[in-house]
Amino acid sequence: MSRTKNRPLVRGLVSKRAALVFAIATGMVGSGLLWYGVNPTTSILGAGNIALYAFAYTFSKRIHPVNTWIGAIVGAIPPLMGWCAAASQYSTKNAMQASSTSVWEEAQELLFTEQAIGGWLIAGLLFAWQFPHFFALSYGVRKEYAGAGYKMLTSTNMPMACRVSLRYSLVMFPICAGLSYYELTDRAFVVTSGVANAWMLREAIRMWRLNGEKGSARALFWASVWQLPIVLVLAMVQKKGLWDRIWAGIYGHPELEEDWEEEEL
Repeated sequence: MSRTKNRPLVRGLVSKRAALVFAIATGMVGSGLLWYGVNPTTSILGAGNIALYAFAYTFSKRIHPVNTWIGAIVGAIPPLMGWCAAASQYSTKNAMQASSTSVWEEAQELLFTEQAIGGWLIAGLLFAWQFPHFFALSYGVRKEYAGAGYKMLTSTNMPMACRVSLRYSLVMFPICAGLSYYELTDRAFVVTSGVANAWMLREAIRMWRLNGEKGSARALFWASVWQLPIVLVLAMVQKKGLWDRIWAGIYGHPELEEDWEEEEL
Protein backbone atom coordinates (compact mmCIF):
# COMPACT_ATOMS: atom_id res chain seq x y z
CA MET A 1 0.00 0.00 0.00
CA SER A 2 1.18 3.51 -0.79
CA ARG A 3 0.79 4.75 2.79
CA THR A 4 2.88 1.93 4.29
CA LYS A 5 5.35 0.97 1.56
CA ASN A 6 8.19 3.10 2.98
CA ARG A 7 8.05 1.74 6.51
CA PRO A 8 11.33 0.11 7.68
CA LEU A 9 9.85 -3.36 8.13
CA VAL A 10 8.21 -3.31 4.70
CA ARG A 11 11.44 -2.16 3.04
CA GLY A 12 13.42 -4.87 4.79
CA LEU A 13 15.55 -2.46 6.80
CA VAL A 14 14.46 -4.30 9.94
CA SER A 15 13.98 -8.06 10.08
CA LYS A 16 10.71 -9.55 11.29
CA ARG A 17 12.53 -11.24 14.15
CA ALA A 18 14.21 -8.01 15.26
CA ALA A 19 10.88 -6.18 15.09
CA LEU A 20 9.20 -8.90 17.16
CA VAL A 21 11.95 -8.89 19.80
CA PHE A 22 11.85 -5.09 19.99
CA ALA A 23 8.06 -5.06 20.32
CA ILE A 24 8.04 -7.67 23.08
CA ALA A 25 10.90 -6.01 24.97
CA THR A 26 9.46 -2.51 24.86
CA GLY A 27 5.99 -3.80 25.71
CA MET A 28 7.26 -5.64 28.78
CA VAL A 29 9.51 -2.81 29.93
CA GLY A 30 6.79 -0.23 29.39
CA SER A 31 4.19 -2.27 31.27
CA GLY A 32 6.65 -2.84 34.10
CA LEU A 33 7.46 0.85 34.38
CA LEU A 34 3.77 1.68 34.53
CA TRP A 35 3.16 -0.99 37.19
CA TYR A 36 5.90 0.16 39.56
CA GLY A 37 6.13 3.81 38.56
CA VAL A 38 2.44 4.66 38.21
CA ASN A 39 -0.05 2.01 39.30
CA PRO A 40 -1.11 -1.54 38.34
CA THR A 41 -4.41 -0.40 36.79
CA THR A 42 -2.64 1.80 34.25
CA SER A 43 -0.15 -0.98 33.54
CA ILE A 44 -2.88 -3.56 32.95
CA LEU A 45 -4.73 -1.20 30.63
CA GLY A 46 -1.53 -0.59 28.67
CA ALA A 47 -0.60 -4.25 28.38
CA GLY A 48 -4.15 -5.14 27.44
CA ASN A 49 -4.16 -2.47 24.77
CA ILE A 50 -0.97 -3.84 23.24
CA ALA A 51 -2.57 -7.29 23.06
CA LEU A 52 -5.81 -5.86 21.67
CA TYR A 53 -3.96 -4.06 18.90
CA ALA A 54 -1.45 -6.78 18.06
CA PHE A 55 -3.93 -9.64 17.99
CA ALA A 56 -7.62 -8.70 17.88
CA TYR A 57 -7.27 -5.61 15.68
CA THR A 58 -4.46 -6.77 13.39
CA PHE A 59 -5.97 -10.17 12.60
CA SER A 60 -9.54 -8.89 12.26
CA LYS A 61 -8.47 -6.52 9.48
CA ARG A 62 -8.51 -9.45 7.04
CA ILE A 63 -11.71 -10.94 8.44
CA HIS A 64 -14.40 -8.31 9.01
CA PRO A 65 -14.95 -4.51 8.95
CA VAL A 66 -15.58 -4.68 12.70
CA ASN A 67 -11.81 -4.18 12.94
CA THR A 68 -12.40 -0.42 12.90
CA TRP A 69 -14.50 -0.66 16.06
CA ILE A 70 -11.76 -2.70 17.72
CA GLY A 71 -9.21 -0.12 16.59
CA ALA A 72 -11.37 2.63 18.04
CA ILE A 73 -11.24 0.91 21.44
CA VAL A 74 -7.45 0.77 21.11
CA GLY A 75 -7.42 4.52 20.50
CA ALA A 76 -9.75 5.23 23.41
CA ILE A 77 -7.77 3.38 26.09
CA PRO A 78 -4.70 5.71 26.29
CA PRO A 79 -6.65 8.72 27.63
CA LEU A 80 -8.29 6.39 30.14
CA MET A 81 -4.80 5.28 31.17
CA GLY A 82 -3.83 8.92 31.64
CA TRP A 83 -6.90 9.49 33.79
CA CYS A 84 -6.06 6.50 36.00
CA ALA A 85 -2.44 7.61 36.27
CA ALA A 86 -3.44 11.09 37.43
CA ALA A 87 -6.24 9.88 39.70
CA SER A 88 -4.05 7.39 41.54
CA GLN A 89 -2.64 10.16 43.73
CA TYR A 90 -6.11 10.47 45.27
CA SER A 91 -6.72 6.73 45.51
CA THR A 92 -7.33 5.25 48.95
CA LYS A 93 -6.28 1.77 47.78
CA ASN A 94 -2.68 0.59 47.80
CA ALA A 95 -2.37 -1.87 44.94
CA MET A 96 1.41 -1.91 45.27
CA GLN A 97 0.96 -4.53 47.96
CA ALA A 98 0.90 -6.87 44.94
CA SER A 99 -2.10 -8.87 46.07
CA SER A 100 -4.80 -9.65 43.54
CA THR A 101 -7.42 -8.23 45.91
CA SER A 102 -5.72 -4.85 46.26
CA VAL A 103 -5.16 -4.60 42.50
CA TRP A 104 -8.85 -5.24 41.85
CA GLU A 105 -9.92 -2.77 44.54
CA GLU A 106 -7.70 -0.09 43.04
CA ALA A 107 -9.07 -0.77 39.56
CA GLN A 108 -12.62 -0.50 40.86
CA GLU A 109 -11.88 2.84 42.48
CA LEU A 110 -10.08 4.28 39.46
CA LEU A 111 -12.45 2.96 36.79
CA PHE A 112 -15.87 2.27 38.25
CA THR A 113 -16.72 5.14 40.57
CA GLU A 114 -18.35 8.50 39.94
CA GLN A 115 -14.91 10.12 39.94
CA ALA A 116 -13.98 8.02 36.90
CA ILE A 117 -16.77 9.38 34.69
CA GLY A 118 -14.49 12.06 33.26
CA GLY A 119 -11.99 9.46 32.11
CA TRP A 120 -14.69 7.45 30.37
CA LEU A 121 -16.06 10.57 28.67
CA ILE A 122 -12.65 11.48 27.28
CA ALA A 123 -12.17 7.88 26.17
CA GLY A 124 -15.59 8.04 24.53
CA LEU A 125 -14.56 11.21 22.73
CA LEU A 126 -11.51 9.46 21.26
CA PHE A 127 -13.58 6.38 20.41
CA ALA A 128 -16.22 8.33 18.50
CA TRP A 129 -13.72 10.58 16.75
CA GLN A 130 -11.90 7.73 15.08
CA PHE A 131 -14.80 6.76 12.81
CA PRO A 132 -15.18 10.00 10.83
CA HIS A 133 -11.41 10.41 10.89
CA PHE A 134 -10.47 6.94 9.69
CA PHE A 135 -13.27 6.43 7.19
CA ALA A 136 -12.49 9.79 5.61
CA LEU A 137 -8.80 8.87 5.54
CA SER A 138 -9.31 5.38 4.14
CA TYR A 139 -11.67 6.52 1.38
CA GLY A 140 -8.77 7.58 -0.83
CA VAL A 141 -6.99 4.23 -0.49
CA ARG A 142 -10.04 1.98 -0.28
CA LYS A 143 -9.06 0.10 -3.45
CA GLU A 144 -5.60 -0.55 -2.04
CA TYR A 145 -7.13 -1.92 1.15
CA ALA A 146 -9.33 -4.23 -0.92
CA GLY A 147 -6.39 -5.31 -3.07
CA ALA A 148 -4.35 -6.14 0.04
CA GLY A 149 -7.20 -8.26 1.40
CA TYR A 150 -8.23 -5.90 4.20
CA LYS A 151 -11.94 -5.80 5.04
CA MET A 152 -12.43 -2.09 5.53
CA LEU A 153 -15.92 -0.64 5.53
CA THR A 154 -14.96 2.01 2.99
CA SER A 155 -14.05 -0.72 0.48
CA THR A 156 -16.95 -3.07 1.26
CA ASN A 157 -19.83 -0.70 2.01
CA MET A 158 -19.07 2.99 1.50
CA PRO A 159 -22.64 4.23 2.13
CA MET A 160 -22.58 2.54 5.53
CA ALA A 161 -19.16 4.05 6.28
CA CYS A 162 -20.63 7.48 5.56
CA ARG A 163 -23.59 6.83 7.85
CA VAL A 164 -21.33 5.62 10.65
CA SER A 165 -19.14 8.71 10.25
CA LEU A 166 -22.20 10.92 10.50
CA ARG A 167 -23.55 9.04 13.50
CA TYR A 168 -20.35 9.33 15.53
CA SER A 169 -19.90 12.97 14.54
CA LEU A 170 -23.26 13.59 16.21
CA VAL A 171 -22.12 11.71 19.32
CA MET A 172 -19.48 14.39 19.91
CA PHE A 173 -22.14 16.82 21.12
CA PRO A 174 -23.53 14.80 24.07
CA ILE A 175 -20.03 13.71 25.10
CA CYS A 176 -18.86 17.32 25.31
CA ALA A 177 -22.07 18.22 27.13
CA GLY A 178 -21.28 15.41 29.57
CA LEU A 179 -17.88 16.91 30.33
CA SER A 180 -19.64 20.10 31.33
CA TYR A 181 -22.47 18.34 33.18
CA TYR A 182 -20.04 16.42 35.37
CA GLU A 183 -18.13 19.65 36.01
CA LEU A 184 -14.88 18.78 34.31
CA THR A 185 -15.32 21.91 32.22
CA ASP A 186 -17.33 25.09 32.59
CA ARG A 187 -20.74 25.49 30.98
CA ALA A 188 -19.42 27.64 28.14
CA PHE A 189 -17.49 24.60 26.90
CA VAL A 190 -20.73 23.19 25.50
CA VAL A 191 -20.92 26.20 23.19
CA THR A 192 -17.25 26.54 22.25
CA SER A 193 -16.75 22.83 21.62
CA GLY A 194 -20.02 22.84 19.73
CA VAL A 195 -18.49 25.11 17.09
CA ALA A 196 -15.71 22.62 16.32
CA ASN A 197 -18.13 19.70 16.52
CA ALA A 198 -20.54 21.46 14.16
CA TRP A 199 -17.75 21.92 11.63
CA MET A 200 -16.98 18.21 11.62
CA LEU A 201 -20.68 17.34 11.55
CA ARG A 202 -21.17 19.60 8.54
CA GLU A 203 -18.43 17.79 6.64
CA ALA A 204 -19.78 14.40 7.75
CA ILE A 205 -23.21 15.32 6.37
CA ARG A 206 -21.59 16.38 3.12
CA MET A 207 -19.65 13.11 2.85
CA TRP A 208 -22.84 11.17 3.57
CA ARG A 209 -24.72 13.01 0.82
CA LEU A 210 -21.92 12.69 -1.74
CA ASN A 211 -20.79 9.21 -0.70
CA GLY A 212 -17.25 10.50 -0.22
CA GLU A 213 -16.97 11.98 -3.70
CA LYS A 214 -16.18 15.54 -4.87
CA GLY A 215 -13.61 16.02 -2.12
CA SER A 216 -16.12 15.46 0.67
CA ALA A 217 -14.08 12.68 2.30
CA ARG A 218 -10.93 14.77 2.23
CA ALA A 219 -12.79 17.73 3.73
CA LEU A 220 -14.06 15.55 6.58
CA PHE A 221 -10.56 14.20 7.15
CA TRP A 222 -9.10 17.68 7.63
CA ALA A 223 -12.03 18.74 9.78
CA SER A 224 -11.37 15.75 12.05
CA VAL A 225 -7.65 16.54 12.16
CA TRP A 226 -8.42 19.97 13.62
CA GLN A 227 -11.58 19.19 15.57
CA LEU A 228 -10.03 16.84 18.14
CA PRO A 229 -7.10 19.03 19.28
CA ILE A 230 -9.38 22.07 19.33
CA VAL A 231 -11.88 20.33 21.61
CA LEU A 232 -9.17 18.94 23.90
CA VAL A 233 -7.42 22.30 24.20
CA LEU A 234 -10.75 23.97 24.94
CA ALA A 235 -11.41 21.36 27.63
CA MET A 236 -8.10 22.24 29.27
CA VAL A 237 -8.54 26.00 28.95
CA GLN A 238 -12.13 25.79 30.19
CA LYS A 239 -11.47 23.37 33.02
CA LYS A 240 -13.96 23.91 35.82
CA GLY A 241 -12.66 26.54 38.24
CA LEU A 242 -9.37 27.07 36.40
CA TRP A 243 -9.81 30.78 35.77
CA ASP A 244 -11.03 31.39 39.32
CA ARG A 245 -7.78 29.86 40.56
CA ILE A 246 -5.70 31.91 38.13
CA TRP A 247 -7.56 35.04 39.21
CA ALA A 248 -6.96 34.16 42.85
CA GLY A 249 -3.27 33.60 42.17
CA ILE A 250 -2.90 37.00 40.51
CA TYR A 251 -5.09 39.19 42.68
CA GLY A 252 -5.33 37.12 45.82
CA HIS A 253 -8.59 35.64 47.01
CA PRO A 254 -7.84 33.54 50.10
CA GLU A 255 -11.24 31.84 50.10
CA LEU A 256 -10.68 30.52 46.56
CA GLU A 257 -7.15 29.41 47.37
CA GLU A 258 -8.43 27.52 50.42
CA ASP A 259 -11.12 25.83 48.33
CA TRP A 260 -8.50 24.80 45.80
CA GLU A 261 -6.25 23.36 48.52
CA GLU A 262 -9.18 21.40 49.94
CA GLU A 263 -9.94 19.96 46.49
CA GLU A 264 -6.32 18.94 46.04
CA LEU A 265 -6.36 17.19 49.41
